[in-house]
Amino acid sequence: MAGATPHYLPHSGFPDFALDLAAVEDATWARTSILYLCSPSNPDGRVIPPRELQIAVEAARRHDFVVVFDECYAELYDEEPPPGALDVLAAIDSSAQWLSNVLVLHSLSKRSSAAGLRSGFAVGDRRVLAALNRLRLNGTACTPLPLLAAATALWSDDVHVEAMRARLRQRKDMADRLLGGFQGYYRPPCGFFLWLKVGDGVALTQRLWRDCSLKVLPGAYLTQPDAQGRNEGVDFVRIALVHDLPTTLDGLTRVGEALGVAPARAAGDETSADPLAKRRKWA
Repeated sequence: MAGATPHYLPHSGFPDFALDLAAVEDATWARTSILYLCSPSNPDGRVIPPRELQIAVEAARRHDFVVVFDECYAELYDEEPPPGALDVLAAIDSSAQWLSNVLVLHSLSKRSSAAGLRSGFAVGDRRVLAALNRLRLNGTACTPLPLLAAATALWSDDVHVEAMRARLRQRKDMADRLLGGFQGYYRPPCGFFLWLKVGDGVALTQRLWRDCSLKVLPGAYLTQPDAQGRNEGVDFVRIALVHDLPTTLDGLTRVGEALGVAPARAAGDETSADPLAKRRKWA
């Protein structure tokens, strides 16, 4: 819409998906208007290290573009809180201009499972925020007061977020038991997606939809081809760990069966047993 040309950054590939911003040429930075980085990322759940975040900020200031850090998954971490852009900025710059050329985005959609509220906040460069406010005043609707009150209550409470993280850990533990033996599996450090490398994501998606009554998303639908026309997402499927534990157990068991993975069952662990066994027994 803006007439810009997207430039997609390469990464190191499965399972790290690491960026190397230091390898970006100055000629590319010179043409840049906005650098958009999502950390923790969707779909792989990876976190950009502080040094890479610092390189992004330094490049934005050197070439006068805006770097946007989308951190909407920041509170859905598995073990340790991920480093954020504001942490990096506070460490490298204590001046009045410490937010220059930067915009940081957060949202209730993932943190509180409240996507319908459309509530988030932006922190950053005053110039960018002024332009964003002008756009919103002229091009978007106001948020109704009842929704603002609900959003305020959610932003003011962290207890439900810790409960969310605990549920996510249980689902990931379940995925470890049921899919940990699959070569294309890894436990994501953040977020609520599994990003499985399966060889042909579209073909597996068709099988899971048709034969197992499971909806997943092919990786090719979430990624872009590189300069040689190769879309690395074709090897993957994205699985959302957003259901209750029994449903998650049922679904991941079916995925494991489709992939031919034997679950790792601990002695006396009923949650790792076949969730369909009782249903088959009485069918």
